[in-house]
Amino acid sequence: QVQLVESGGGLVQAGGSLRLSCAASGRTFSSYAMAWFRQNPGKEREFVATISRSGSTTYYADSVKGRFTISRDNPKNTVYLQMNSLKPEDTAIYYCAAGMVVTTTPRYGYWGQGTQVTVSS
Repeated sequence: QVQLVESGGGLVQAGGSLRLSCAASGRTFSSYAMAWFRQNPGKEREFVATISRSGSTTYYADSVKGRFTISRDNPKNTVYLQMNSLKPEDTAIYYCAAGMVVTTTPRYGYWGQGTQVTVSS
């Protein structure tokens, strides 16, 4: 099992940057592929980015490619999402997820409770 806690969300103007963090429990963090999803009320959960266990493989949604960077620090049991050049359409609750394989679908076994990101014009 793994427990995930997101942090770093907040209010930022368009064009600004935020760095989200996801802290995982235990010493088995490196056993999991990690991902970020986002969701707005009444909408489906949307894939944002994912990273393999070692950090050697990453995938990004087309909507964030070139602006967002996912990374992980296994000794700190933490995964990050660096978000640059933010747009109002990036506004959402961002969720951290952990799973057995890298996938762009929401087939992850563990989820955090989310952190709100709001981008103003």
